[in-house]
Amino acid sequence: MELSNDLETTKGEVFHSASRRVRMIFSVMASPNRIDILRILNSKGPMTYSELKSLAGFKSKKESGKFAYHLRKLLRQSLVALNKAERRYTITNLGKLVLSLARQIEERSIIERGKMYVRTSNQSIKEFNSHTIIQSLVREANVPLELAQKITEEVENKIYKYQTAYLTAPLIREMVNSVLIEHGYEEYRNKLVRIGMPVFDVMQMMNSVEEVGNGIETLIVKTAQNLLSEYFVFSALPKDVADQHLAGDIHISNSGTWGIIPDSIFVDMNELTEEGINLRGKFLEVSRIDSIKSVDDFCTSFALLNQILSREASSTILIDGIIPLLSKCGNDDSLINKVAKALIVGSGASSYMPTHPITSLNIAIDDADRKQVDALLKGYEIYVRATPIPRIGLNLSYSNSTINDYTDTISSIVRVGGLLALVGDPKRVRNFLGICKNLNGQRPSTVISLQSLTINLPRLAYESNKDETYFRAKLALLLKPAVAALSMRKKTLTDLIRKGLTPLTNSTQFIQKGGTNLVINLIGLRESITNILGYEDRNSSFEVMEKVIKTSVEVVADKGKQSGDKVGISMITDDSSSRFAVLDTERYGKTLTSIENLYSQGVNIPADDMINLTKESAIIKECNTIEKLLNGGLSVTMNVNGSMNDIDVKAAIENAAYMLPFFRPVMKVYVCSNCGQKNTDTGSECNTCKSPHILQTQ
Repeated sequence: MELSNDLETTKGEVFHSASRRVRMIFSVMASPNRIDILRILNSKGPMTYSELKSLAGFKSKKESGKFAYHLRKLLRQSLVALNKAERRYTITNLGKLVLSLARQIEERSIIERGKMYVRTSNQSIKEFNSHTIIQSLVREANVPLELAQKITEEVENKIYKYQTAYLTAPLIREMVNSVLIEHGYEEYRNKLVRIGMPVFDVMQMMNSVEEVGNGIETLIVKTAQNLLSEYFVFSALPKDVADQHLAGDIHISNSGTWGIIPDSIFVDMNELTEEGINLRGKFLEVSRIDSIKSVDDFCTSFALLNQILSREASSTILIDGIIPLLSKCGNDDSLINKVAKALIVGSGASSYMPTHPITSLNIAIDDADRKQVDALLKGYEIYVRATPIPRIGLNLSYSNSTINDYTDTISSIVRVGGLLALVGDPKRVRNFLGICKNLNGQRPSTVISLQSLTINLPRLAYESNKDETYFRAKLALLLKPAVAALSMRKKTLTDLIRKGLTPLTNSTQFIQKGGTNLVINLIGLRESITNILGYEDRNSSFEVMEKVIKTSVEVVADKGKQSGDKVGISMITDDSSSRFAVLDTERYGKTLTSIENLYSQGVNIPADDMINLTKESAIIKECNTIEKLLNGGLSVTMNVNGSMNDIDVKAAIENAAYMLPFFRPVMKVYVCSNCGQKNTDTGSECNTCKSPHILQTQ
């Protein structure tokens, strides 16, 4: 009996103690200040006394006592703990439980009152307040106050009528937009619309291995690209230009980055690193590098430079001044390995596209030390062999036969999938795609190029009823709004660069000394004239081609003068060819050319044919004539067949270098997306892991 009484007494004491402990914890929770301290520690992690005091809002000396009092209360109930070694406070597991309980009580109390509550985009639950709708209509869409009140009243009636079980801010916005459309206020609706991806698309992307090839980075970048692309196409672009893009009259590449970064950047590494890479207050987690004095400094600076520049362009980057910079560094017997390591480290740069931007090092070989050029080429070959799909390339510029001294190594690089461009006119600096740096003869060290707008010439030709004059007139009409769109884009980007959105470009004094080129690309010119307009004779078709190019150059130059812009015309490769072919097939029920699924871009010459061509050959004469007419640049691709031997590849490269001012020797290389092995032989499966998922590079 006594034992039973003792047990009951002990049990009662335990319950009393536990009850007292719970009461003390609830007493602690009764203070908003103490809840705030728990929330700060939960979100920010361990903090010092002064950091926590400042973030909790106790900034004056008079409030120090109040803060100390609240902190002691939390410590006594073991909701917060002090790490004495580090002198930092942290939230305990009990503190996290209490914080979670407080949040649940708050949310449940709101719901139990029987009122309408909204789950906001800021991840909180708030009581529905119609005044916030009025504020959004006035602030975001510039709706007159009286009209905003009428729209809000109608939306509010619908909300209470339907009694939606799960009311969210996006749902309310949909209802507001629905009412605006019903009353014919489409412009207000367009300003208020919410952009983003459907839940189904997000789930599909997360569940699809192909869509997340580079893991979480690809998933995040692709999601952001989709959102920004929708914004630029439907909200930022002029309506006529957006409709032309959607219809397939023009194509805007990289629409997700259209209004925030340029397509191409030309920078001089020698000038950029003269006083060290200065990022000012941006990229504070990235190391700062002083001026380059050795090969080691050069290699470190390049790797860092590529890591940052790859975030500031969507298509290509050309880094000039390599040879002068290396000359200052002196000789280094291990230059080959150091260059290879720098390229391999630099290959890990983040980007917004799977295979872009392509960074090219411009190597002027005429007066360069042969040992340095050899080291750069051999170091680059090591990098290419180690990289399934390289994103770093070399531009070799020359003005005489010195290029022949390096064709053995060049052909080896081509055969393993290297990215090479050979430029026979050093004064006309080009990037990897063939875009010219200088449109008006001036040579600023830093230039950005906006070239991601392409004209669908086969469609224009098809709709011109085989009338060449009408074809050129329609082209002129299409070019004018295209120039206006690029000009508007230039102003937007210049302002963003000034504000520091692209810190490295801004550090080059681009705003003060740099230049911006606007370039419009033409696609499918040859088949438009021969297959569609009907000029089958080579001489007559080429005469029309010259007329079309001259008309284009003159129209954009005149339009550019009105806005003070340098505007050029190019014929380069981009991602528009297959899209145009698909859209035209859907529209007309057939392909507009004899080549299915793609339109010609630039000029393509098989390497087998190049061996036997001369300067008097028709294709070479046409290339050189078009090259002179196009102020934006012409891309000539020499396609190397996998069955060609080393001697023939070398001969083709030497012949092309002698006759053409710019060309890219390209050989198809196949990469397994499962194991990463690459092979020059095409096949239905990987030779190593037998996977059927094979990618074709270039």
